[in-house]
Amino acid sequence: MSVSQTISSEKLRQIPAVDELLSRLSGGPLEQRAGRPLLVEVIREVLQALRQRILEGAGAEAGFPSLENEIARRLEARLSPSLVPVVNATGVILHTNLGRAPLAREAVERVAEVAAGYSNLEYDLEVGERGRRDSHTDGLLARLVGAEAALVVNNNAAAVFLVLNTLAQGAEVVVSRGELIEIGGSFRIPDICAQSGAVLREVGTTNRTRVGDYASAVNERTRVLLRVHPSNFRMVGFTERPALEELVELARRHHLVLMEDLGSGCMVDLAAYGLKDEPPAGRSFEAGVDVATFSGDKLLGGPQAGVLAGKREPLRQIRKNPLFRALRVDKLTIAALEATARLYLRQDFDAIPSLRMIRASAESIARRAERLGERLKRIAGLTVELEPGESVAGGGSTPGQYLPTTLIGLKPAGYSAEKMAALLRRNRPPLIVRLERDRILLDLRTVLDEAQENEIERAFEKLAGVRAP
Repeated sequence: MSVSQTISSEKLRQIPAVDELLSRLSGGPLEQRAGRPLLVEVIREVLQALRQRILEGAGAEAGFPSLENEIARRLEARLSPSLVPVVNATGVILHTNLGRAPLAREAVERVAEVAAGYSNLEYDLEVGERGRRDSHTDGLLARLVGAEAALVVNNNAAAVFLVLNTLAQGAEVVVSRGELIEIGGSFRIPDICAQSGAVLREVGTTNRTRVGDYASAVNERTRVLLRVHPSNFRMVGFTERPALEELVELARRHHLVLMEDLGSGCMVDLAAYGLKDEPPAGRSFEAGVDVATFSGDKLLGGPQAGVLAGKREPLRQIRKNPLFRALRVDKLTIAALEATARLYLRQDFDAIPSLRMIRASAESIARRAERLGERLKRIAGLTVELEPGESVAGGGSTPGQYLPTTLIGLKPAGYSAEKMAALLRRNRPPLIVRLERDRILLDLRTVLDEAQENEIERAFEKLAGVRAP
């Protein structure tokens, strides 16, 4: 046996047994926090990892203090929640990877209130019998967009699928080739259409489609004319698409359903704030669209949901579809959506975080950036500069359109920007930043309040170790 093998064998014999470690930890804070079954599982996991390191010739400490520290570390990792709040300093307002729209305080309070006990989710308090869960949002959302009725499912992809499955299964749906889009998560209009059982009839060309193209495609199998709002894509140059009113007239002439996938769910005119190509959903119903769908957690600023709104008869048919039950939302989503809709109805737009961020002036963000920048300059080893920049709506909304902002540019001494960004992601709360030309960029448009600004300062102080004099 070689010297290294002898050393390894000796180290393996020094590894304590599971019962020995368990006896030392029994009744202590680790068992009280995790419970005995999980504690035993982690002890075995730690000892197996130690054996593996020894067999591979790596340095390994088999003493009780180091083993107990490793057990404690792994238990904490197991017991800590995976889904945690983060500070979004990217300037992307509806950041899909960061959960899209933050909820309004009123929506959070309603969710907590409803979640804490029982509710009349499907109970009619007037007659004392079973009711309909969509009664809580139907009238509110319909009034908000000027439609006759509304339904809610779990996201906009589900809403599009449900409309097509109900109104066009086994029949044809006419859509422009220029609107056969794909958005995040490989959601493709042709795929959703195929899964719904509808047959897609493409018309026009990628860049130009006229109302006559739609008219030429209409036949006895046609049931739906589909229009997809370009909320997540842009075509420029030699382009053409029919006006919404032209499609409304064509649909009425042939007794067809005109459906519009609005995507982002804009409720108010944002043109004055720099987002010019996102008309409010109400304009579609003013023009005569039969059914429109949109997301709840994009420009609407509510929870993840898919809203179907439109005329009463097609919505009645959609609600009778057995798949509606499979795609319906729970009481927490309804509570948040109801609270968000009420904020719109009383025009309290700044209470909705995503709208407040969009409406924030460049001057107000510059003042915040100047104040935080001065505080960050006092941290050792951090070079701080302010510069003009751009924020975006994100979440597949308003592509190619930007909001002016002021960026805080940071260059850390002793770290690459990429390394610093990785360390900031491990902070509690994690801080998510932009990276550009080996610099960290902070955009305060998406930093919610002063408390989060303080968290940013503390995160950099912890990494610096000391505050500069």
